[in-house]
Amino acid sequence: MSGLSKRIEDYGFIGNLLSCALIAKDGSIDWLCLPRFDSDACFAALLGTEENGYWKIAPVDEDGAKVTRCYRDGSTILETTFETETGAVTLIDFMPLSQDEEHVDLFRVVRGDRGHVRMRTELTLRFGYGATVPWVRRTDFGLRAVAGPDAIEIHTPVSLRGENYRTVGEFSVGEGASVPFALCWHPSHRARETRIDPQARLAETDAWWREWSGRCRFGNHQPHPWRDAVVRSLITLKGLSYRPTGGILAASTTSLPEQLGGERNWDYRLCWIRDATLTLYALLSSGYREEARAWRQWMLRASAGHPSQLQIMYGLSGERRLDEMSLDWLDGYEGSKPVRIGNAAYDQLQIDVYGELMDALHVGRKYQLEPSKEAWNFQRVLLGYLKRKWPRPDKGIWEMRSGARHFTHSKLMAWVAYDRAVKGVEDFGLTGPVEEWKSERDKICKEILEQGWSDKRKSFVQTFGGEALDAALLMIPTVGFLPADDPRVVSTVEAIQRDLTEDGLLLRYRTDATEDGVAGREGSFLVCTFWLADALSLIGRTEEATELFERLLSLRNDLGLLAEEYDPREKRQLGNFPQAFSHVGLVNTANNLISTQGPAQQRAEDAAHEEEVKEPA
Repeated sequence: MSGLSKRIEDYGFIGNLLSCALIAKDGSIDWLCLPRFDSDACFAALLGTEENGYWKIAPVDEDGAKVTRCYRDGSTILETTFETETGAVTLIDFMPLSQDEEHVDLFRVVRGDRGHVRMRTELTLRFGYGATVPWVRRTDFGLRAVAGPDAIEIHTPVSLRGENYRTVGEFSVGEGASVPFALCWHPSHRARETRIDPQARLAETDAWWREWSGRCRFGNHQPHPWRDAVVRSLITLKGLSYRPTGGILAASTTSLPEQLGGERNWDYRLCWIRDATLTLYALLSSGYREEARAWRQWMLRASAGHPSQLQIMYGLSGERRLDEMSLDWLDGYEGSKPVRIGNAAYDQLQIDVYGELMDALHVGRKYQLEPSKEAWNFQRVLLGYLKRKWPRPDKGIWEMRSGARHFTHSKLMAWVAYDRAVKGVEDFGLTGPVEEWKSERDKICKEILEQGWSDKRKSFVQTFGGEALDAALLMIPTVGFLPADDPRVVSTVEAIQRDLTEDGLLLRYRTDATEDGVAGREGSFLVCTFWLADALSLIGRTEEATELFERLLSLRNDLGLLAEEYDPREKRQLGNFPQAFSHVGLVNTANNLISTQGPAQQRAEDAAHEEEVKEPA
């Protein structure tokens, strides 16, 4: 069976804050990049075939096996149980945390639960995203594979042999016994891993994750039915964070499609500035100040430099050059080509990123993260540059690959940038030309109200003078531009809900009404539906918002994971997986719905300002 026949939701996610792996229900690891999340994959069957690399451990009689799986509570340790006619075994997959970025390990332990089960392991290692065949030799501990800078060792007591250009082995596991496997990566010029000890490292990994997840504040005062979903989302966010720098990936994969068989396939193993504010709220409101602090510091380091060079996204360590290329030897997930690495949108002008950066730093001050004089100096310079930029057309939040336009959301976030600067002076005693910033804020406000509103639609619209709608405009009350009870806000929320909803879930925009430069349609964008739930809650339709949130929870896979999108017609997840922004949306919306002081309400109230300049015409 190849990765092509498995649904995205068939995968589980394990990680060690350096890299991660995706493991299917059949016990096959079909995606693994080493040593970092954004390194070349050594298992790439997810985007091709088994010939591009995979590692499967399953019963010999797998067709007759019943499969169930779960995470150990509060961790990323994945347990897959196979029940056959002769017994039952559990495959335990985990990646222990490491302080050494040049030694990254993945462990697989087969535990006998009942009777005896005959098992088989099949391994095909292919470095360079499935293109490079390594030199493999057997050793006294298993095997060693080398290709250029990469070396991988497989440690196991199971006897391994070559068969049809793959490594295989059979073994039997009885009740109470266990059979370990360890995959250990290191640079080919470095010494090999010396500390294997699967049981000790499993216990260490379990204890670390339980302690971390136990710090979650959601539902601590009284049991809440959403707590497990929120904790799982926070664990996923932590699992997508790169420990050495504090960067948080948008997703663990590249090129999982937004449309099956289409070309909307992008590399999301990068860090987006626009995710910053909502991610900070998700972490801080849940009690994770250390992670929020590390994310803010990553953002400051990555964006440091001349403001004209501010990018919308960066690499895990703040890398700026993210050149996009296609991997033509990979067939793509269910034929969805091209398979891309890198992201050409990194050098687009997207004006909203200035507002997101300013808002994120404002949130840090609000939650009393350590003040930074250098950060405020940088922000002041940034605003001077934004003054020349915001009147220009740009590519917008959705990174359009067509011509630049005057996107209403982009102007909205430019307004946020100046508004948060004013708040920095008024609320935190910082210094700056506040009257100039107020004047610029009012100019942007006037343009949005005059050119971003459609009398025909009775809604704010995607672009100045246009008629297309955009889910990003649900942010208008959230960022405090207009109060939630303003008739224009209510009308906009209702118009977006009415016109962009398919089977109760929200599209970003209608691809048939917006020229975005990429062929094909896409599924419902999950974070946008979370935004709709937030907006409905803010305008007083809390019961409806709660029902929508419960619907979103039902779309998670059996492990509580969400991709970027959902196709309501095919009833399946789409896009890169697991998606950080979807899980950020889940955490924030849960907080919004259980508290009148959730992230959306706090953000709106904190940004509220004089309303007389925005009276309806």
